[in-house]
Amino acid sequence: MNFRIVLALVVVGFAAFCGWLVIESGLFERSSQGGQRCILLQKTSENEKVADVNIAAEEAPKMQAVDLPEFGADGGPEESFSLGSTDPKSGYKFQLELSSKGAAIRKAIFSEFDDRDPENPRPLEVFSPIQIGNGNEVLSMSLTNFGLFLEPKSKLLRPFALGQMCWESSQDGLQSARFQVTIKDDKGQPVIRLIKTYNINQDSYLLDSEITVENLSGREQKFQFNLTGAGGFGKESFRTDMRKVVAGYKGADGEVKSKRLEKKTLHRAEKVEDRQLPVTNLLWAATVNKYFAAILVPQYDEGEEWVAAVTGRLYNPDGDKKADSGDESIGMDLRIAPGILESSGTRTYKFQIYIGPKDKSLFDKSEMYSELRFVETIDFSVCCCPASIISPLAFGILAIMKWMYGSMFGSFGIGNYGVVIIILVFLMRLIMHPITKKSQVSMSKMQKLAPMAEEIKKKYANSKAEMNKKLMELYRQQGATPIMGFLPMFIQMPIWIALWSAIYASIDLRGAAFLPFWITDLSVPDALVRFSTITIPWLDWKIESLNLLPILMGLAFFLQQKLMPKQAAANPQVAQQQKMMMIMMPLLFPLMLYKAPSGVNLYIMSSTFAGVIEQYVIRKHIREKNEAESKGLVAVTKKTGGKVKKKKPKPFFRY
Repeated sequence: MNFRIVLALVVVGFAAFCGWLVIESGLFERSSQGGQRCILLQKTSENEKVADVNIAAEEAPKMQAVDLPEFGADGGPEESFSLGSTDPKSGYKFQLELSSKGAAIRKAIFSEFDDRDPENPRPLEVFSPIQIGNGNEVLSMSLTNFGLFLEPKSKLLRPFALGQMCWESSQDGLQSARFQVTIKDDKGQPVIRLIKTYNINQDSYLLDSEITVENLSGREQKFQFNLTGAGGFGKESFRTDMRKVVAGYKGADGEVKSKRLEKKTLHRAEKVEDRQLPVTNLLWAATVNKYFAAILVPQYDEGEEWVAAVTGRLYNPDGDKKADSGDESIGMDLRIAPGILESSGTRTYKFQIYIGPKDKSLFDKSEMYSELRFVETIDFSVCCCPASIISPLAFGILAIMKWMYGSMFGSFGIGNYGVVIIILVFLMRLIMHPITKKSQVSMSKMQKLAPMAEEIKKKYANSKAEMNKKLMELYRQQGATPIMGFLPMFIQMPIWIALWSAIYASIDLRGAAFLPFWITDLSVPDALVRFSTITIPWLDWKIESLNLLPILMGLAFFLQQKLMPKQAAANPQVAQQQKMMMIMMPLLFPLMLYKAPSGVNLYIMSSTFAGVIEQYVIRKHIREKNEAESKGLVAVTKKTGGKVKKKKPKPFFRY
């Protein structure tokens, strides 16, 4: 293949990769920016069109205004209370703030993770109320749009806005809570009672919840309702928004598969179907961000599946067209299939909810987490490489990093992820050194052959096939391989992307310090000096700190470009292009990675500086080898380059 074509393909591929990194970097993104009255169902008629704000009309069960007796409901006062604790010493993994409005979860706050505020770190609020305008809000696990069918075979529902009503509530210590509401007919006789419970345990990220529907009417009742999943997840990533909804289900082959809907997908969706996740053989549905997940697991009895639909939601209160002003929230709704209760019958719906970090080692330790494949909530930026290659590599790198951090030397490890990253970089460079050395030697030979190659191109300019044939003969005779110069790049690309993804998505690096006075959190920019936000005119870039790592990275790239063997320029235009590349590379990467996590920048900077040292050693070897060849000397062995002997002439015949 023509060397220029190969070079052009590599440059185009590299430019595409850099462009992807620029988009992922978030450099062009704009910086982001209590007790309500409860609705009572007393004397509320169908003609008043009581609608629950938590469910869009397009996804609600079919309802129709008809002449019905007035219904009411017995609930309780509006109040809130907490289960669990945010004190790490308490043994609880999180604290739940429950609300009697909708018998829902108002907030979930971790005890082991903080919000990474450099000035005043506080326990991390993993999800919170979703504001949807006009003072309304959506709460997690709210039972919404409960409806009774007019007749068991009818498709018309009588709706009740239970998500906006205050339920009667009670609490049993820090571990359990119970909510209850009773729907009554126009004569004050009870028709349906709903009971909802929450239970949490110490040293567990799991929450148990049950919804029981009791028939008190003395006749058969058919009902249907919706349930909101966990919502209000904050944007954990300092660059791109990694919030999404994910469903895990069992495929036809029996393997657990997953489907995810990202924020941009939900924003662009024009139909409800475009926002729905698979429900056949559904195992779980989750709302996730970069580091954390809230995974809702329906506890089916054998042979039944009562989740009829799972719909992802993007809440955009201010209605901006790009949905990037910072007030957006991700959530989901579950539609429960219609149920029929005989006279005095009951039906219970059980859920388990995981509220915790996206940590593969944690998922692997639990039989339940492993069997349900919670690891499917973890995804990596795969760019131009298949996920089937990147994911195993990234998980393997994470396992090695955790081992180096905690138990590399038996009972103890390095104990600093910054040091782990640097050591990992040098190990990778050491493993790749033979290939890199061969590549640099080949590029050096190509540089020396450039004048001869140019003569061949001029001589056979009218015959491409002959020109390529002569060029290949020249390279073969001189022991040079054009593709060898790019082989290390091709081999390292998946490894580089996997390393990038592993460091970028690792929960272990969240809040992990490298240096106490500078890089105090490897998951955010290093921020040597913080200052008030500066907006760069025309570009709308927001800069809040002086980040030193990207600047050091630029210096490393400049030194690398200086030492990189270059093919002799065939004309002034090519020479100018090489000069521009030498200037642009040290500027491009620091710009697009200025707001990248310091762990990622530490890796790239360390790798580049290690590459500079490696290139210096290789160039010294090439220079000594060229000098020896010019004097008619060759090395005794590959390892004793300093001891040389005369090159013996070969006889023209053998005895």
